Amino acid sequence: MKLRKGDTVVVIAGKDKGRQSRVAAVMPKTGKIIVEGVATAKRHSKPRGRTMQGGIVDKDMPIDASNVMIVCPSCGATRISAGLDADGHKRRVCAKCGGDL
Repeated sequence: MKLRKGDTVVVIAGKDKGRQSRVAAVMPKTGKIIVEGVATAKRHSKPRGRTMQGGIVDKDMPIDASNVMIVCPSCGATRISAGLDADGHKRRVCAKCGGDL
């Protein structure tokens, strides 16, 4: 999976199509990611102990990684390709403009 925590992505499929936000968590084994403010669901929480209150909480649910595209700062939504830097280390490169991601 080429996406990482903290990447800015745009949703390209689903009920939140067109929304742009940051990646909060990545789950490479299942191929899913959690994007802030996307695919939120209401979850009922039970009060635990004396200090924590119960109630209805909005929770961001995982979406498939294929439903998002990374956003390049210069050219917008794009795919990720691989490239090498001067030291020979692998890096992520924008497929449109060739800039670093």
